[in-house]
Amino acid sequence: MKKEAIFYYDIISPYAYLFVKMRGQLEGKLSLKPVPIFFPGLLRAQNNVGPAEVPEKRMHTYNFCTWKAARENIPLKFPKRHPFSSVAAMRLLYAHQADWDMVDKAFNFVWQEGKDPETDWTGFCAALGLHADTLKPTDENIKLGLAANTELASKAGVFGVPSVVVDGRSFWGCDTLEWILEFVDNPNLFNEEPYKSLSLVDNPLLKK
Repeated sequence: MKKEAIFYYDIISPYAYLFVKMRGQLEGKLSLKPVPIFFPGLLRAQNNVGPAEVPEKRMHTYNFCTWKAARENIPLKFPKRHPFSSVAAMRLLYAHQADWDMVDKAFNFVWQEGKDPETDWTGFCAALGLHADTLKPTDENIKLGLAANTELASKAGVFGVPSVVVDGRSFWGCDTLEWILEFVDNPNLFNEEPYKSLSLVDNPLLKK
């Protein structure tokens, strides 16, 4: 029986797009449930900044994703501007309880077609199979629901997208698939040396 796991995502992330395209490696052992969050909201809650806010990190991210996509034979086309605001798109995906088919379509719109859901809202809705005149979600329950997902992700140890949470462990990034599979095969992995001693390493930056 497959183990249940949660995939936290925001379509703003090219790393998340690459993970989505490579997730087949996990499907034999994991039942992944896609859960939308709002990445900028997660960053704010954790007093963190995204890659785009550090110029050198931004270009490193773009360069790495371009390299990784070519290496994995994954089509990749950046939108003309990035980061865009993904809040309306993520609220829409939350409102429709997006399954993997809709999640794939959302990521493909941005990262295969190189389109911007903020400036091409009608095109984004049509790509998802919705009416092109679908309005941006304004319902308070939808806003609160996406915010609640983001808070739950933070409490689960998520600090970035993409992240997979399985058996209480959070794995971040598009390059952790082999690590996830090893953990699934060996649930005691983090109880072994050298993992179990890592929590004892002192962090002088934290206030006592």
